[in-house]
Amino acid sequence: MFTLIRTLGLETALARELPPLIAAFLLAELFYKFGSFALECLAFLATWYVLSAIWSLLSKGTGKD
Repeated sequence: MFTLIRTLGLETALARELPPLIAAFLLAELFYKFGSFALECLAFLATWYVLSAIWSLLSKGTGKD
């Protein structure tokens, strides 16, 4: 995350990662009840990664990136 912000700047990094981060957080909060913090954290990070990839593809398709 540090490298992303340093490379792109805070404003651009937030524009790219905030929507998928919020969506991943909401999904994790609503659906991930594994009984283990580590498993829930890994599932959240994997969800954020996938949603970020999808967001990036959609942004490239619309010319926003």
